[in-house]
Amino acid sequence: MAEQAAAGIAGAWAEIAALAGEAGAGAIRPLFAADSKRFARFSRRADGLLLDLSKTSLNDRRLGALIGLARAVGLAARRDAMAAGETINTTEGRAVLHMALRGEGGFRTGEEDVSAEVAAVLGRMRDFCAAVHDGTTLGATGERFTDVLNIGIGGSDLGPAMVARALWTPAAPMRAHYLANVDAHAWEALRPNLDPARTLVLVASKTFTTQETMTNAALVRDWLRGTLGEGAAGHFAALSTNLKATAAFGIAPERVFPFRDWVGGRFSLWSAIGLSLGLALGWEEFSKLLSGARAMDGHFLAAPLEENLPVLLALAEIWHVNGLGYPSRAVLPYDERLARLPAHLQQLEMESLGKRVTLAGTLAAHSTGAVVFGEPGTNAQHSFMQLIHQGTTPVPCDIILVAKPDHKHADSHRKLLANGLAQAEALMRGKPASEVRAEMAAAGVAEAEIARLLPHRVFPGDRPSAAILLPHLDAFTLGQLVALYEHKVFCLGALWGINAFDQWGVELGKQLAGAILPELEAGAAKPGAHDGSTEGLLRELLGSAG
Repeated sequence: MAEQAAAGIAGAWAEIAALAGEAGAGAIRPLFAADSKRFARFSRRADGLLLDLSKTSLNDRRLGALIGLARAVGLAARRDAMAAGETINTTEGRAVLHMALRGEGGFRTGEEDVSAEVAAVLGRMRDFCAAVHDGTTLGATGERFTDVLNIGIGGSDLGPAMVARALWTPAAPMRAHYLANVDAHAWEALRPNLDPARTLVLVASKTFTTQETMTNAALVRDWLRGTLGEGAAGHFAALSTNLKATAAFGIAPERVFPFRDWVGGRFSLWSAIGLSLGLALGWEEFSKLLSGARAMDGHFLAAPLEENLPVLLALAEIWHVNGLGYPSRAVLPYDERLARLPAHLQQLEMESLGKRVTLAGTLAAHSTGAVVFGEPGTNAQHSFMQLIHQGTTPVPCDIILVAKPDHKHADSHRKLLANGLAQAEALMRGKPASEVRAEMAAAGVAEAEIARLLPHRVFPGDRPSAAILLPHLDAFTLGQLVALYEHKVFCLGALWGINAFDQWGVELGKQLAGAILPELEAGAAKPGAHDGSTEGLLRELLGSAG
């Protein structure tokens, strides 16, 4: 049976490679010329969210082969195993149950009712938010908390910070701030904006040992103690499972909100890690965020592969990365409120999918893990879009559009949307030499000058983009959007046969930093302890410090 399954997977990959090897496999313009209904046939909807893949070179045969790969690897069965709480994170011996965090009942792992535990933690979070908002819980000087400072890094920072940036308005109950980098310049820039008497601090670390987080937490604790004395302890809460360490830090057990090892940091904004959102935005908004994610969960679990948005988004990436050899992808949200979404997706995707070894422990036979980067439109158009339009290697783009803004400046929004649509069209259409020549000739440019400039002004076109259209941006639709990408990551892990839920690559640098730190503290490098370059840099740094 295993040999038969392996043969089926190999055959599916071979078919994709054969289709990608055909002449014109990356061409998009001819597909529109041949099919006036291409948009309708290659776009899908789920609860108001639209995914359009028509500006890729997918056609019926190519998409059929990709669906064949999804069936060959048993993607649907793997998805169901994840939802059932089976141990799909095999390198760490864990279930993967971030879907349970959205508050839907029925999730278990083994004999344990995971949903009951999630409901209990969400209930405690809701009650804590209510007590802070209504003034039952006050600061050391008897004043209400107006600001919440979340100290974390990676998944304990990027997801919540992205959501807070997207959804916060002046009408929200509190202001949210995020401190991640161990570089104390970050704290020094943030500190003047905070009043210690009115600042509530969340320390977000599952183990409560993360070096960057605990270093920053100590800085902030010293700052609070300088004004509030021992009353500073009442300004802290912890998002952690290490009760012994949180107690040693001075945080009361009723102020500790846990999350379990079956949720990775980059999937954790729905958990206790989202407490800053409940405080800053209000519990109702946080609940809507969970509802949006839950709606996408339902679609992912029930929709056929051919209609399933996360599956289709993942298959398009397989086509681009493995079929056409495009190793990177740009995320372009045409909404300033989503400015931090590319950073969140960088961690979500690159930490999950940056693996060179399969679940079986063998080297992957196919490229995995695209490089993800991005900026909001229209800013991106004045920075890296030059490379995407005319560079040597195509870079697929996710162009995220929001139909209706939450402001009254209709002209600005029309121009924003026009630019987003135009970028996608320009990437696909390009600008051939004949069009450039005619345009320059009509402007009266001399033939010799046309010949000189023509190569520089040609756009090759046939550069793919996926469009994601939200009717508006609110907590529900943002929950949908983030969950869409989470499930895409799961699908890619299954398609590539890798574990998308461990992150061993994060650890090596931490270990080596632990060896270097004592040398910096002692003011002397240990000869022979490092490579020549590291030793040289250490000597330079220690000399500068002296």
